[in-house]
Amino acid sequence: MTTSYDCSDPVQRREALAAAQRAVSLKQCVVLPTDTVYGIGADAFSPQAVATLLASKGRGRSMPPPVLIPRLQTLDGLATDVHPDARRLAEALWPGGLTLICHAQPSLTWDLGDTLGTVALRVPDDALALELLTLTGPLAVSSANRTGQPAATTAADAVAQLAESVAVYLDDGERTAADGTGSTIVDATGDILRVVREGTVPLVRLRAIVPGIVGIDGVGPAAAEGTRDGDAPQAAAAPGGAAPGGVAPGGTEPGGTTAD
Repeated sequence: MTTSYDCSDPVQRREALAAAQRAVSLKQCVVLPTDTVYGIGADAFSPQAVATLLASKGRGRSMPPPVLIPRLQTLDGLATDVHPDARRLAEALWPGGLTLICHAQPSLTWDLGDTLGTVALRVPDDALALELLTLTGPLAVSSANRTGQPAATTAADAVAQLAESVAVYLDDGERTAADGTGSTIVDATGDILRVVREGTVPLVRLRAIVPGIVGIDGVGPAAAEGTRDGDAPQAAAAPGGAAPGGVAPGGTEPGGTTAD
């Protein structure tokens, strides 16, 4: 049975969090707000729950969901060999609209899909999402919509698309702008960080923290400067070739690794 809660009401908010925590423990899916768009979430450590999430969206294993975490300190529990520049970005921009693709801890017993040994992590800047994550631990979260459809910016949008495939809907008002902009995704698995999806955190903000980060066009700051001086730009080589975990530019995931 599907239940929706108005989380603007303090009583319903408490009930909603308890119901969502219970649903996650039962390997069911929940819809929660984030600081970008609404997301559909499930226990990141349950292959069954993640498979249910992917099926609810109509997507396969080649498009694995990202993982939302409640605090920066969780990064080292889920990722290994974290690039120093990635850590600098996380310290400056979490909670917020930045997703970092890192090497996953090999000892973790989870199955998010065809991730190529990576995991995409984010701490959302949303009070309700953080409350839930504190109760449940890391959640696999993808935008709350059927693949190919617009991202849900309200709980009602999510209900219209996902219906009974979700056990609990947490309604906390409209999220983000009407365009449903998702998080900015940065691949931190190579020697040089690179943007693989532009989102709510602009490149200029990233370069204020990590000057050498490569933009989505494959151009580093030095090449971009050369272009302004009349030189032809030189595309920077992408670390490790194609982006890991099926990462694609564009799309509307709430800190996700794939585009709808």
